[in-house]
Amino acid sequence: MNFRRMWTIAVKEYVQFFRDRRTVMATMLMPLIQVVLYGYLSSDVRYQPTVVWDLSQTSESRQLLAAFTNSQYFSIKYNATSMHDVVSRIEGGQALAGIVIPPDYAKLLHRKQSPEVMVAVDASDATAARTSLSVAQAIGSSLSGTLVIKELKMNGVPIPKIGVDVRTRAWYNPALRQEVFIVPGVLALVMQFTMTFLSMSTIVRERELGTLEQLVVSPIQPWELMLGKMIPLITIGFINVTMILLLAVFWFGVPIAGSLGLLYLTVFIFFFTTLGMGTLVSTIAKTYIQAVQLIQFFLMPSMLLSGFIFPVAAMPPALQALSYLVPLTYFLTIVRGIIIKGVGIEYLWPQIVLLLLLGLAVFTTAVLRFRKRID
Repeated sequence: MNFRRMWTIAVKEYVQFFRDRRTVMATMLMPLIQVVLYGYLSSDVRYQPTVVWDLSQTSESRQLLAAFTNSQYFSIKYNATSMHDVVSRIEGGQALAGIVIPPDYAKLLHRKQSPEVMVAVDASDATAARTSLSVAQAIGSSLSGTLVIKELKMNGVPIPKIGVDVRTRAWYNPALRQEVFIVPGVLALVMQFTMTFLSMSTIVRERELGTLEQLVVSPIQPWELMLGKMIPLITIGFINVTMILLLAVFWFGVPIAGSLGLLYLTVFIFFFTTLGMGTLVSTIAKTYIQAVQLIQFFLMPSMLLSGFIFPVAAMPPALQALSYLVPLTYFLTIVRGIIIKGVGIEYLWPQIVLLLLLGLAVFTTAVLRFRKRID
């Protein structure tokens, strides 16, 4: 073995690797980004936004709400004035839990009885819902035990009926089936990966084969070239969506509670983001390997920050702010809202508008850069 020749080859590889700044950034920074994200992300859902309808408005009801807040699993964000407000907050995604305290809550406690308190939880995410339901029931049991001990100390006789009867409800997914939460999320994630890689590959491969230059010198306009490439990809995307929905309904038994028309419309809007991102990367990368490395800077963080694996409510504030810049965050909310909750545009329009704006921004940037690249 000639170590001199071997070292010469090694030096050449070092120089070639560090000369390509895109590859260096993708190789060195991506592991660090993943470690930071995984280090801060948690599946333990705490401080879930909660809406409260307190019909009692007494010191006793405030003590009950304080117990929920002190558990660190419920964070009271909204005060409702009707049951409709409670339902609207949860259906719209602003709240993940709702607490309803009856008007005779304090009176029943003074009569040594057990008032019923309803705790409704958005069970779209079965894992988070199980935790919330268990904590709510534990709070009721703890308060009941405290009241029994108090009566025992004062009167010397325990009163078994006294306490707080917390009645928990799992909305939208009463059986707490995990696939009901996972399958719609997989649909969104698969569409992002598939459409981004398809749009990226069609342009990068043509550049590597030399056929892109042939199209550039032809009379075709940049917009015509761009749209001509995107239309087949959109068709493929809709075929994939249809196949996933059929599999979800007939294999996994996940019912589609909302409007299919609205779902397909929002999928079309989401395609602007995925196709735009793939095209944008293809204008930056020179080779397919570079493009694959660069796309990871978008796909991996978006998967972690969007709420697909880790709930956004469980993230630190800084990561929650970043999640609002990820289009997949809004698309996941829309898909799960339509499929699981059956809500319509009256609740989802903020997410749809933000998704449309982000999609148009990414797609327009990609088209302009693509046009500049081929001019």
